[in-house]
Amino acid sequence: GERFTWLSSQWKLSAGPAHFWVEINSRAILGAQDRGQPVPAPPLSAPVSTTVDPDEQRRLQEIEAARLSALFAEAQTVPRGGTPSAPSLPATGALFPTSPNTGAANDPVSSRETFLTRTGDTETVSAERITAPPSPYILQAGTVIPAALITGLRSDLPGQISAQVTSNVYDSPSGRYLLIPQGARLLEEYDSRIASGQSRLLLVWTRLILPDGRSLVLERAPGTDGTGASGLQDRVNNHWGRVFLAAGLATILNLGLESGADSEDDVARAIREAAQDTIGRTGDEIVRQQLSVPPTLTIRPGFPVRVMVTRDLILEPLGEVR
Repeated sequence: GERFTWLSSQWKLSAGPAHFWVEINSRAILGAQDRGQPVPAPPLSAPVSTTVDPDEQRRLQEIEAARLSALFAEAQTVPRGGTPSAPSLPATGALFPTSPNTGAANDPVSSRETFLTRTGDTETVSAERITAPPSPYILQAGTVIPAALITGLRSDLPGQISAQVTSNVYDSPSGRYLLIPQGARLLEEYDSRIASGQSRLLLVWTRLILPDGRSLVLERAPGTDGTGASGLQDRVNNHWGRVFLAAGLATILNLGLESGADSEDDVARAIREAAQDTIGRTGDEIVRQQLSVPPTLTIRPGFPVRVMVTRDLILEPLGEVR
């Protein structure tokens, strides 16, 4: 068959021996067509010469290559008013952009690798500097003020309670100056919004009142128990008695209606079934309401509490130095 090879940006035709007769007679056929003479098709059984002049073959190949080059040039040239060539397609990456981070957010292995290769903080020296206390009579953050409740509290309703400082509190830098004496009073607020299953009561301290009448706002310092845990826990009432009472009442009413089910007519049976259904729904609603009641937290008077200082407090010394 015909074989095409690319040489010097031109197409060159090299024909096999079985088609040499076409190449040899091509000039005669073209000349007859130019003169308008009919050109009969050669018979299939026409003899084919097996020897060809190399110079003639090379010249015919050059002519064919020139003709093909002209055809390619015309195909690439768009005539005026003609149909423009189709726009070139963008690269595959433009049609289907790929992101290097696709799926990385959901891949735990990639997340761990990112964590291991993440650039750390190159700053080895902190910009912060140690500052001297503004006053020697200061209670710094983290100081614990011991106290005990004067009034008890119940979480059913919001309110305020008071406590009393149970031991002297001295300054933080030296521990020599008395700043809060024993007997000073504290005011606090507690959160009455209790969730189901909660057993600790959250409270904050709002004000400190010294024995001489001077006072200081504590800016809602958190309250803790004697161990330092946030909130207070004393007695918890989950109201299980009310739940069991409601469930038992509904059960008893249903049993009373079932007792006369054997010796009743149709009208009595219909009344009984309607009453039983109503009582059953009422009992379920009562039980549901009792289960939705939050527990009641009770803290008894005298319960030990602590005040956690969260911001530095500057006070005046009371004259006692130890």
